[in-house]
Amino acid sequence: MTDPLIPPAVTGYLERFGVADARVVPLTGDASDRRYFRILPPNDESFVLAVHAAPFDYETMPFANTAALFGAMPVPVPEILGHAGDLGVLALEDLGDVTLQAHLGAAADTHTALYVQAVTFIDVIQRRGRELESPKYLPYGVAFDVEKLTWELNFFVKHYLEAYRGAAIAPADRQALSAEFARMVTELATEPRVLCHRDYHSRNLMWRDGRLRIIDFQDARLGPDTYDLASLLRDSYIDLPVSVLDELLAYFLTLQGRSGERERFRRRFDQMALQRNLKALGTFGYQTTARQNPVYIQYIPRTLRYVRETLERDTRFARLRELLAPHVDELR
Repeated sequence: MTDPLIPPAVTGYLERFGVADARVVPLTGDASDRRYFRILPPNDESFVLAVHAAPFDYETMPFANTAALFGAMPVPVPEILGHAGDLGVLALEDLGDVTLQAHLGAAADTHTALYVQAVTFIDVIQRRGRELESPKYLPYGVAFDVEKLTWELNFFVKHYLEAYRGAAIAPADRQALSAEFARMVTELATEPRVLCHRDYHSRNLMWRDGRLRIIDFQDARLGPDTYDLASLLRDSYIDLPVSVLDELLAYFLTLQGRSGERERFRRRFDQMALQRNLKALGTFGYQTTARQNPVYIQYIPRTLRYVRETLERDTRFARLRELLAPHVDELR
C-alpha cells in the first residue's frame, strides 16, 4: 500500500538508484516549499532527500553552485550525494536533527565557544569569498541593493504591520516611513560588499559532535560585511546577551585586523540588525496570515525586543520609532 505521506518523487528516486527496503521518515521542514525525508537503508548510512516543488537543472541550481563555492573555501556544508532534477530531488549528507537553536535552548550565554566557531565561519566566507570571486559562482551576480533591501522593508509593512497587526497607516505617515526606509537602505547598499550566506542564524547551523555545519545557503549573495553577523547575533530564535554580542563583534574585528573600527562598526551593525529584524517580522507575519502557519508567532516578542533595543540605542532611529510605535505597542 502506498504511504500518502511519502511523495512519488521519493519512491521514484529510491527505485532509480536501487535503494531497497529503506525506511522513509518525514522531517520537519523550513519556511520554504521544500520537503525533507530521512532515508534509512537497512545496511547503509542514512541520508536526506530534499524534495523541491518543481523539477530543476542541477547544473544551474543555486544550492549546488553555492555548495561548490563554500566547499572550496572550505567551510563545512553537507555533501551532495546525488540528484534527480526531473523528480525535483536532491540527496544530501544526513547532519542529524540538532540545530544550534535546539542545542542551545533559549539562551546562548553559556555556549560562547560555538558562537566563536560560527563567527569564524563568517570571516572565512568573507575573506575567501573575495579570493574566489568568479562569474561561474552565482552568488557574485546578485546583491543586497537598494531595491532588494527596500522590498524587504515593504514586506514588513504589508505582512506584519498591516496584515498581522491590523495597522491602518495614514498616507502622510506612510510617506514618512518610506523616507526613513530609503535613508536606511541607501546607507546599507553603499557599504563595501562581501559574500554573505544571506540567512545565517541558529536554525541554519547544525550541531553534531561538537561542530557546526552550515545549511540553507542557496540564497547567498553580496552584501554588507555586517549582514551575516546581524543575522547570527540578533537572531529571532535565541536570546544573546549584549555582553556576549559585544565580545563576538570584537572577536570578528580582531580576525579581520580591524580592531580600531569598533565604534563605527557597531553603528553599521545596529542599522543592519534593525533592517534584518524588521524583515524577519515581515516573514513571521506572512507565515502566520498568508500561509496559516502559526509556529513563528512565538519568535515575534524576542524580535520586537531586539528592534526596540536598537531604536533606543541610537538617535538616528528616533523618527522611525515615532512612526512605528502607534502601530506596535511594544515599541512605545
